[in-house]
Amino acid sequence: MTLTVTGLGLTRGSRQLFAGLSLQVEAGEALVLRGANGSGKTSLLRVLAGLTGADVGELRWNGEKWTVLCAGQRATALYLGHTDALKDELTAAENLAEALAFDGVTLPPHEISSALDEAGLAGRHQLATRRLSQGQKRRIGLARLKLSRKPLWLLDEPTNALDAEGVKLFSGVVESHLKRGGLACIATHLSLAINAPIHEMSLGDAA
Repeated sequence: MTLTVTGLGLTRGSRQLFAGLSLQVEAGEALVLRGANGSGKTSLLRVLAGLTGADVGELRWNGEKWTVLCAGQRATALYLGHTDALKDELTAAENLAEALAFDGVTLPPHEISSALDEAGLAGRHQLATRRLSQGQKRRIGLARLKLSRKPLWLLDEPTNALDAEGVKLFSGVVESHLKRGGLACIATHLSLAINAPIHEMSLGDAA
């Protein structure tokens, strides 16, 4: 599996976020995006996820060209934004089940509970999400990653609000994904302890 980006360019208002951007990520590899706030990391991930169209350039997955919101892109890429995108009135288990259904995955309750336990939410499955801390909400996203079947992960500041134990857990989840032949593009300010090929790309500082 290969993600190839060629000549990508994107402008927002009068600001050019990036131009002539090219990259390639292979199975088992992670690309870590660095840069100041506003430098275009989120915008790039949204382009890769098919949620935003670039001004110019091309995306290809295993040689197949992707267009905005094409079926192949939706089936391949899992995008987790820097906000939690959870419903406060639902429980942790309900939010996870709903997110998995959006990904096309239906699992029995015991598998959802097991994933939440492994993500550090034992005893909190049935709590309304509004009663969870920001770090605990992030752990619902970790459980989603553990159960994901999509090969390409696009993760925007996934360690925000996580404590050291949570960051270690996240790193392990990503490492397992890469060892299974998955790919990941991660915007983060942290250095991740992942035993797999990691490449870094710095996007220009915001003007």
